[in-house]
Amino acid sequence: MVYKFKTTEQRSKIMQKIRSVGTKPEIFFRKRLRAEGIRFNKNNKNLPGKPDIAIPKSKIAVFIDGEFWHGYKWDAKKKKIKANRDYWIPKIERNIARDKKYTAELKKAGWAVIRFWDFEINKKPEKCLNKVTKALYKRGFTR
Repeated sequence: MVYKFKTTEQRSKIMQKIRSVGTKPEIFFRKRLRAEGIRFNKNNKNLPGKPDIAIPKSKIAVFIDGEFWHGYKWDAKKKKIKANRDYWIPKIERNIARDKKYTAELKKAGWAVIRFWDFEINKKPEKCLNKVTKALYKRGFTR
């Protein structure tokens, strides 16, 4: 599918700065996990979807999803997209479908999958940390 819209240089520069790995919420949350003594891998390429954080010993995969890119409250938000609708709506819907696919694959392989929105990490890090530690203890984690 070829898209025929034009982007400005300014928009291109802004979009180039958006990271897919090593985002501020990911780095912040990894620091919190390390402070708790939880060992993990980051962006494990051997797992479906390359989870942002993988705890192989306990088979826990953690994803930290951006609101726009992964479709937070998508039905309401997609109505608000004004520019390049023919591009953005299918793209984000593919992202949502891919997330579901990877979650199912990981669960089928025996992994617990935890997904956070980036704003959850920023606003309620303790709640997110508790969710991960609860999953760890459920899976037999001991200090």
